[in-house]
Amino acid sequence: MKKFAIITDSCSDLEKELREAYDIDYVPMHFSFNGRDVVASLDWEEIPAPDFYNIMRGGTRIITSQVNAESYREKFTKYIEEGYDILYIGCSSALSNSVKASYLVRDELLEKYPDSKIICIDSLISCYGLGILCMVASELRKEGKTIDEVASYIMAHRLEVNQEATVEKLSYLKQAGRVSAASAFFGGLLNIKPIIISDAIGQNFATEKVKGRKVSLERLVERMKEEYAPHERQRVYIGHADCLEDANELKQMVLEAFPNEKLDIHVGYIGPIVGASVGPGTLGLYFFGKEVSVNAEK
Repeated sequence: MKKFAIITDSCSDLEKELREAYDIDYVPMHFSFNGRDVVASLDWEEIPAPDFYNIMRGGTRIITSQVNAESYREKFTKYIEEGYDILYIGCSSALSNSVKASYLVRDELLEKYPDSKIICIDSLISCYGLGILCMVASELRKEGKTIDEVASYIMAHRLEVNQEATVEKLSYLKQAGRVSAASAFFGGLLNIKPIIISDAIGQNFATEKVKGRKVSLERLVERMKEEYAPHERQRVYIGHADCLEDANELKQMVLEAFPNEKLDIHVGYIGPIVGASVGPGTLGLYFFGKEVSVNAEK
């Protein structure tokens, strides 16, 4: 069986420890502010995570850019010439055009390397939701599954990855074009905290709004209990945008809500690409649950 590489992008939020443990590579995106272009490293090499979020707190807008064709071409070619096939699992196409660029490079390289196999999958999610799919793919590869078997499994189960998230302010999402101006305005009133989910076509939106930070965390856990489903590869990840104390509180709340599940919950930073859109103070909860459906922002 031919070996294959698993590659993702900066939206997976997989820190170095996880990438090394699961043998996953990634193609970095970029972000910019005040005329400075920065590689969106998941290891925060140029700008530490707290500094990044403090820049946003100070009112500076951070602009993100997708993976360009040359970056895909360079990364994919490297592995092909080392004898690997490629399984690329990318950020939701509803949030980034990167995966569409990967399709073009895939077709180009398959003409040049007809004996190679390149499979590009739209994960229809981002952050640790994307990361979870990559880690599951790695587990399947380790178990001896072929690239086609792994790709088929990810396609069959990608809509079972649920996102329950809350943001401090909707203004960042509005600025990034992720929610309507009306929703952003309403979300800024009276300490209202929106609950953000990801749907079956990969879009994020505010599905409901609650009052106060504490209530928003409670609602995340309540919604997880409603959507949770047993899964052979269940795992729970909490991403935070420089609000570790709240993330640990949320972790404890989830553990108390699922006393019989023996959940292993990982807590980590939301990376720079997702973080630039959602803003500091965001919390995201990711797990396998009921298959998500298509929704529309109200």
